[in-house]
Amino acid sequence: MNSSFIRWDDNKDELVDLPMLLSSLIEVVMQEAEDFISVGSDIRAEQLDWDARLHIIMGAAKGLAYLHHDCSPRIIHRDIKASNILLDGNLEARVSDFGLAKLLEDEESHITTIVVGTFGYLAPEYMQSGRATEKTDVYSFGVLVLELNFLIVENRPREIIDPMCEGTQIESLDALLSVAIQCVSSSPEDRPTMHRVVQMLESEVMTPCPSDFYDSNSD
Repeated sequence: MNSSFIRWDDNKDELVDLPMLLSSLIEVVMQEAEDFISVGSDIRAEQLDWDARLHIIMGAAKGLAYLHHDCSPRIIHRDIKASNILLDGNLEARVSDFGLAKLLEDEESHITTIVVGTFGYLAPEYMQSGRATEKTDVYSFGVLVLELNFLIVENRPREIIDPMCEGTQIESLDALLSVAIQCVSSSPEDRPTMHRVVQMLESEVMTPCPSDFYDSNSD
């Protein structure tokens, strides 16, 4: 499963096999003439404005929701992190690198295994017991959201806000922070499912900027 990634499409769900070339900071995947970079790559700031970040998060959330709720058997990824979310030239997100993934049969609520993954993204109960469920992926997704949107490393959380849409986008940022905090709850029972995460993103976070409305109706 190492060479596969998930792409969410509004009309269909795709699981595509693809050769991948990985590096520690910049991950580039090439198939024919198409290049992919990872969320963890050194992308220019102007390429990741607020709308782009939300688009990436939504794509990753839908991909994970597909793994957890629409696959049979269900799939626990176990290594959700920035460098495993690939982006094409249009910043469409793909969940990639299934080398650590495990299958979860309908009658199974969890799997117990050797702890693997990336430190910092691992859910506390998984680190302590090796017990993995869909909620361990939810925790990792929450860390990813915080990492992508609040520039934890550089400590510049407000630089992603468009000044023309500041009021609307700050409300959206606060709503996204609320979703992320739920995802990284120390108790797996308190974390939402990825299906619920997608619902919350669609209803509470994906709020259009008023200027977008006027621009789209200016013709």
